[in-house]
Amino acid sequence: MPGLGLAWTGDTGVMLRWVNWLARGLGFAWVGVVTFVISPPHGAYALPVQVAGYCLAGLGVLGWILADVRPLPGRLGAAGIPLLLGLIAVGTGFASAAGSGGTFLVIFGFVATLAAGADCTLTEGLAVTAAGVLATEVSALAFGGNLTNLLGLPALVASGLLVGRNRGAYRIQAEQSAALLAQREQLQSEQRRADLLDERTRIAREIHDVLAHSLGALGIQIQAARSVLTDRADIERAGELLTAAQRMAAEGLAETRRAVHALRTDTLPLNEELARVTDTYGQRYRVAVSFGTDGEPRPLPPDATVALLRIAQEALVNAAKHAAGQQVTVRLDYGDAGVALTVSNPLVPGRETLPPLSTVNGGYGLTGMRERLRMINGTLEAGRRDGQWIVTARLPPPEPEIMSP
Repeated sequence: MPGLGLAWTGDTGVMLRWVNWLARGLGFAWVGVVTFVISPPHGAYALPVQVAGYCLAGLGVLGWILADVRPLPGRLGAAGIPLLLGLIAVGTGFASAAGSGGTFLVIFGFVATLAAGADCTLTEGLAVTAAGVLATEVSALAFGGNLTNLLGLPALVASGLLVGRNRGAYRIQAEQSAALLAQREQLQSEQRRADLLDERTRIAREIHDVLAHSLGALGIQIQAARSVLTDRADIERAGELLTAAQRMAAEGLAETRRAVHALRTDTLPLNEELARVTDTYGQRYRVAVSFGTDGEPRPLPPDATVALLRIAQEALVNAAKHAAGQQVTVRLDYGDAGVALTVSNPLVPGRETLPPLSTVNGGYGLTGMRERLRMINGTLEAGRRDGQWIVTARLPPPEPEIMSP
């Protein structure tokens, strides 16, 4: 049969449609066996009426199958389905009221009106139902049917229209729900795309900051080394300045590579990033550094993750500069009030303070980091407490999303 092979090529819709039609075809054939073999009709005119009605309904069923396999174009296709359903309803209506096993043919009258109610307009559904009911009543009157044939069979045919209308309404509702779900998924996809573009913009700005700072600091160090060489001829001091310049250039290159890498892959969670940074700091400066996390780690927005990471890096650079050799402690607290990052180190004897926050330099500058935190409703504090120099950054918890009713 043409098109049957499509059922097994992965097209689930085609396969289910063919299974559905196979079931209906077998059901129609079984009703024919019951009508003409198991419980044949009695009376001189019952048999020809049931044969004619069965054949008429069979033509309607066959045409319905063909119309589903190869839909008719335009108005012809729109009008063809109601006509075929009406043919089934009329044929089964005449045959079912003739008595005996033919009564089972009313099942396909019910199927015809159900399909008309679900797939056709209300006017077309009413026309198909009226034709089926009228055929059933005429046949029942012609064969002297009892009350069951006069009222029960037409009521069953008419009930198919009600069931079909309900079925059609549920299907329309399901299609609308599917369309709304598709729109929601599309909106979410667009939102993810917008977030990705925002993240790439932020990373590009981060690269700009890294390059601006690294090149600026490198220029200052080179200028200072040149001044030391020309004014004092202090080769050792110039070498120290050039070494510092080389370190700044290497750090700037590493940060640039890191930012570029973020354009390709997602940033690691903040606790993992901080663990990596503190480990690198301890190895580079050969000092004891501890890192710990309190509370249950949770994902943060990219701008918050990067801001807190940069603050930790800046605080570690300041500790290496102003409290060389001192142990550094880094704590990350996840609480109900938000996220807090604390970096502390003991003050060097004889140097009880570090430069105030507005003048701290190195890295990207805590002042710049404080401004960045303000943009995301965070705060940054730095100062002396209990013989420690403590830098504390806090971010409030994210605001809950308000769902529209």
